[in-house]
Amino acid sequence: MKFSKTIFTLLLVAISTISCSSDDGSNGIDGTNGTNGTNGLDGKTGATGPAGTANVIYSAWLTAPAAVAETIDGTSGMSTSINAPELSEDILAKGTILVYVSFGTGTYTLPYTSTAGGFVNTITAISTAKKIKLFRFRHDAGGTVNLPTSLSWRYILIPGGVAATTKTAKTDYSKLSYEEACARFNIQP
Repeated sequence: MKFSKTIFTLLLVAISTISCSSDDGSNGIDGTNGTNGTNGLDGKTGATGPAGTANVIYSAWLTAPAAVAETIDGTSGMSTSINAPELSEDILAKGTILVYVSFGTGTYTLPYTSTAGGFVNTITAISTAKKIKLFRFRHDAGGTVNLPTSLSWRYILIPGGVAATTKTAKTDYSKLSYEEACARFNIQP
């Protein structure tokens, strides 16, 4: 029996040595990758902006020749003209023309109404291809008020862009003060 016990003990030691070997076995099979999630929805397309004004043309400050008496549409006044070589038929038809007058007390958008000479009068601009006529008339039709050569004039020409639709309205630049126009179009005052 002693022999059997010894064999049994040796057998047990052999089995445990074999089962506790340093061999870890083979690696398991890699798992499969999960499925990718779905992309989020794209945002809504924004509204189309107004046509740009990259081609804005502006003059230096100009002086005009001495004014002469003239009657336009039955209204007597004084007129002179400044050259605007970039003022085309296309700009006249589709664009915007801004004209400003500058004198001692500030810069003003035409038409400009004042009480110069003691009478209510207006200076307005009448644009034609390559020329801008400056016309001053009294409201009471009682004579004329001069347009001194000391006045300075500047024009800004804004070529027309895309035609307005029911969804987009054409921008009304004619209401811009001189300072607003300079800021809007990056013009040095």
